[in-house]
Amino acid sequence: MAALTSAASVVEMEEPMCLVENHARQGLAVRQDALQVLANITQPVVVVAIAGLYRSGKSYLMNRLAGRRTGFSLGSSVQAHTKGIWMWCVPHPLQPGHTLLLLDTEGLGDVEKGDTKNDTWIFVLAVLLSSTLIFNSKGTIDQQALESLHYVLTLAECVKLTKSPGESGAQAPAAAGLAPFLPTFVWAVRDFMLRLEADGQEISEDEYLENALKLRGGGSPEAERYDRLRECIRQFFPERRCFLFDQPASKRDLQHLEELPDDRMDPEFLRQLEKFCSYIWESSPPKTIPSGCKVTGEMLGTLAQTYVDAIQSGAVPCLESAVAALAELRNSAAVREAAVLYRELMEQRAELPTETAEELLELHEQCQQETLQLFAERTITDDVERFREELLLQVEAAKLEFCSRNEEASREKCEAALQELYREMEQRIDGGVYFVPGGHQLFLGDQQALVERYRALPGKGVKADAVLQEFLRDKKPLVRSICSTDRALMEKDEQIKDLQAQNEKAEQEREAERKREAERLRRMEDRIRGYEKAEKEWEAERERAAEKLQKMENRARRCEEEALRLRKALWPDEGKQKSHSEGGHCGGGSQQQQDTRRNWATYILAVVLAASLGDARQGRSAALYGISRYEKAEKEWEAVRERVAEKLQKMENRARRFEEKVLRRRKRLDEGKQQSHSEGWKRSPNHLPRATEQQRKSHQVDGAARIEVAQIDLGWQNKSSVGP
Repeated sequence: MAALTSAASVVEMEEPMCLVENHARQGLAVRQDALQVLANITQPVVVVAIAGLYRSGKSYLMNRLAGRRTGFSLGSSVQAHTKGIWMWCVPHPLQPGHTLLLLDTEGLGDVEKGDTKNDTWIFVLAVLLSSTLIFNSKGTIDQQALESLHYVLTLAECVKLTKSPGESGAQAPAAAGLAPFLPTFVWAVRDFMLRLEADGQEISEDEYLENALKLRGGGSPEAERYDRLRECIRQFFPERRCFLFDQPASKRDLQHLEELPDDRMDPEFLRQLEKFCSYIWESSPPKTIPSGCKVTGEMLGTLAQTYVDAIQSGAVPCLESAVAALAELRNSAAVREAAVLYRELMEQRAELPTETAEELLELHEQCQQETLQLFAERTITDDVERFREELLLQVEAAKLEFCSRNEEASREKCEAALQELYREMEQRIDGGVYFVPGGHQLFLGDQQALVERYRALPGKGVKADAVLQEFLRDKKPLVRSICSTDRALMEKDEQIKDLQAQNEKAEQEREAERKREAERLRRMEDRIRGYEKAEKEWEAERERAAEKLQKMENRARRCEEEALRLRKALWPDEGKQKSHSEGGHCGGGSQQQQDTRRNWATYILAVVLAASLGDARQGRSAALYGISRYEKAEKEWEAVRERVAEKLQKMENRARRFEEKVLRRRKRLDEGKQQSHSEGWKRSPNHLPRATEQQRKSHQVDGAARIEVAQIDLGWQNKSSVGP
C-alpha cells in the first residue's frame, strides 16, 4: 500500500497505488484503501489518464509528469506490466490549491487476456474519470494506429447520457451531448522517425494529427468505415493536441530507462518531453461536471465506484446517474462543510456566556447567513432544497447546542462566582460566627452583601438570576438552622442575663452589707481607739492629780507640823489639856482627829495670818475668819466628794453597759469574719484591748476623782487668796 503524507486537505503519495483492480474472473473492482485516500483530498483534482497499447512506455511519461523518474512500474519484457488502473496523487506543480492525480491504465491489446471487452471498460473508465486523456502509441498516426482507438467507437454504446423516468434502460447519447463529460485529448506518438512535411511543406504536430483525422467522404462501406472512427474522435474530443517523441535512448538503454541519466538520453527527446510536461501542467483543466463544479478527490472516488458498479452489474455507466450520485455526494459534503463552517464561526465569534439570549441569536443569524452562502457556492445542481432543509436542521441543532452550552457556561461561571463569594461566609460558618445570639441577622446581612456583589459582577450570562435563586434556595435549610439556633441562644442569653442580673444584684447587696459592716466595725474601732485614748489621758491625768495630791499632802503635813510646833510654843497648856482630853475620850475616834485637824488648821491659818499682819488682835480675828472659812471649805469638800462618788458610780454603770455592748458587737463581728473568711476578711477577733473590771473601775474612779479634786483645789486656791 502506498505511503501517504497529508497536510490539511493536501495529500501527497510517496508511490502509486491501485485504484481499480482487474481480475481475470471477478472483473473490475475499486480498492477501498484508494477510496479512503481520495476521500482525504478536498482540493479540486486535475486528472490526467494515459491509455494505449501495452509496452508502449505509458508509465515512463506518467512518472515524468509526477516529477519523478520512478513510481509507476516499468516493464522491460514483452508482457504487460500494469494491471487495472493505478493512481498517483501529488501536489500540482503550477496550480496551487489543486492536486495532480495521474492514472496509469492497463495496456490495451494484450494478447494474453484474449478479452477485448475488458480493454474497452478500462478505456471507458480512463475517459470518464480524467480531465485530460493521453493516448500513447508508437511510430506514426496511420490507419493501424487509428484502429487501436476503435474503443472510441464503443463510447456511445458503453456510456449513456440520461435515463428516462418511464424506461428501465438508459438512452444512448449523441456525440454532442456526450462531449461535455469527456476530457481533453492528447495523442503522444513515441519513437517518431518521419519528417513533419505535407505536400512539401513543414507542418506542426497538431496539424499532423488533424491531417490524420481528415474525412475521406464517399458512400462506399470502406469510406464510411474509414470516416466513422475519425468522426467519433473529432466529435468526442473537440479539444485535441499531439506531441511527437523521438526515441529516448539507444535500444540497449531502453530496458532501464528510468535509471538512465539525462546526459545519456537523446537531447531532442528531453526537449520534447519538457514541452509535453509543461503543456500538461499548464493546460490540463481540473476535472469538472457539466454544471461547472470542480471535482474533488472524494467526488472522483464516488464517480469511479459508480461507474465500476454499473459495469459489474452488466449495465452501462449512466452519466446522469453518476452526476446525480456525485451531486448527492457533493451536496451532502456541502451540507457537512456548511454545518462545520457554522460551528467554526460560532466557536470563533461566540464568547460564552453571552450576556443575553438575544445576543447569541443575533450572532446565530450572522453565522447562518454565511453558512447558507457557502452552501450555495458548493452545491452543483439547482435542486438543492432537500439539502438546504437538512442544513437548516443541522444549523438549528447546532444553535440549540450553543444555547445549551451558553446556559451551561453561564451556569458554571455563576456557580463559580457564587462559590468564590461564599467562601468567606463558609469560613465564618465553620468558625461558628453565625451560631451566636444575633447570628441570624448577621448571616442575612452578609448574604445580602454577597447578592449585591454577585449582581455587580459582569458577564454572568443568561442564567445569572436562575443560579442565584437556586443558590439562595439551597441555603434556606442553613438559614432556618441558624435562625432556630439564634432563637434558642437568644432565649438562653436572656436567661443568663437574668441570672447575671440577679447575681449582680445579690453581689451588690452583699458588697453593700460588707461595706456597712466594715463601716460599723470601723466606727467601733474608732470608738475603741477613742476609749483607749481617753483611758490613757485619764491615766496621765490621774498620775498628775496623784502627784499634785501628794504635794498637797506633803505641804499640809509640813503645815500641820509647823502649826503643831507653833501651837506648842504659843499654848503649852492647851496642849496638855488636849492630851488629857484625848486620853479621857479615846473612844472619840476619827471625829476627834478631824476636829483636831481642823483646829490645827485653824491655828495654823490664824498664826500665818497673824504673822503676816503683825498684830495680835488682828491676827486673832483673821484666825477666826480663816477657821470659819476652812470649816466651810471642808463641808464643800465633803459635798464634792459625795457628788464625785455618785458620778463615779454612774460612770461605772455606763462603762459596764458600754463594755457589754462592745462584747456583743465583738461577737457579731467574729461571726461576720467567719462568714467572710473566703473573701479575705482576716482580722483578729482579739485585737481589742481588754482590762480587768477592777482596773477599769479604778481607772474610772481615779480619773473622775482627779478631775473633781483639781477643780475643788483650784476653787479653794482662788477663794483662799481673797480676804473677808
